[in-house]
Amino acid sequence: MKQLLKKEFIFTALPLCYLFLLFSGMTMIPGYPIAMDSFFLCLALFQSMQSRREQNDLSYTLLLPVSKKQVVRANYLFCIGLQMLFFLLCAILTAIRMQVLSQAVVYTENAMMNANPAYLANILLVFLAFNVLVPGLYWKTGYGLGIPFVLFSVAALLIVTAGEILHHLPGLEGLNAPTGQGMLQIPVLLLCAAAYALGSWRAAERAAQNFETVDL
Repeated sequence: MKQLLKKEFIFTALPLCYLFLLFSGMTMIPGYPIAMDSFFLCLALFQSMQSRREQNDLSYTLLLPVSKKQVVRANYLFCIGLQMLFFLLCAILTAIRMQVLSQAVVYTENAMMNANPAYLANILLVFLAFNVLVPGLYWKTGYGLGIPFVLFSVAALLIVTAGEILHHLPGLEGLNAPTGQGMLQIPVLLLCAAAYALGSWRAAERAAQNFETVDL
């Protein structure tokens, strides 16, 4: 497994995957649906999976002394690893906005989602949708990627849109507090973090089981 992970992070991943970590900087943009930054990392992960497919990397990998389940799990660990790195960068920038820039006019008068725990929760839901729909459906065949990514794109748009709408509803205004003091923000983040962890684990295990039945 260690060698498979090394292969994923060093040899299989496109440079785009690491370059698009810079989109975490969108956390600092006012007046913009900042949770869309997570979509760009997922786009890079999709492009990396597509590149591997076109290079027939899967056939080569399966010639190695590894099981199909290990190949799937390594792919999931790669995706989750980059997602968590991206999340960490967003969390650091969110802390800066909440502690240092919370009184800046561009943020206090921001009608869009502010950078706070609720925003981080939104990012985790987008990543969960990717893990369930893109690698989750891809490993059913070891080939199909187009439809899974379209489904994910729709799901991501709905998740981000919901995040932008909820804080405008009566009683939910605290979700957009720029200082992160809304009573709902931390529980929402913890709930979404639990959903991400459990959902991604379940998606990985199901994908591994599905790929076991695929005849390449």
